[in-house]
Amino acid sequence: MRHQRGNKAAAAAERPLDDPGTQAEAFAVVRQAHQMELTEDYVELIDDLIRNQGEARLVDIAERLGVSQPSASKTVARLQREGYVTSEPYRAVFLTDKGKALAESSRHRHDAVYRFLLAIGVSAATARIDSEGLEHHVSEETLMAFDRIMKERQCND
Repeated sequence: MRHQRGNKAAAAAERPLDDPGTQAEAFAVVRQAHQMELTEDYVELIDDLIRNQGEARLVDIAERLGVSQPSASKTVARLQREGYVTSEPYRAVFLTDKGKALAESSRHRHDAVYRFLLAIGVSAATARIDSEGLEHHVSEETLMAFDRIMKERQCND
């Protein structure tokens, strides 16, 4: 064990720390990206709930995302401040035009990644899980390549 710790310390010493401002900026970018991932997940789910159940209730949002109702409420309040949703206390949550556009974009990204993973032989169960994370980190260029490959496969089938 001690030898492994020594190797980690030596490896860390080879990579000097960035200055605090640069490091803080990098972490701020990551936090912002994570917040956008959460936003995309929420608006996509809200859209799915409205399409399938006619409404998106806070209790359903919390249950499906596996979070507490206070946590879901806090995020929905942020989404409302940012213009993605509207809601009234103790009422369903609705998407604004901005929220609908983001939900549609998120759904396209999700579906493209999911279909591509299936096409390369990933099981449906794994593709469902992996596409949830990958959809947030795939560039437009990569999505276009996925779509192109899928269209080529359809033409060849």
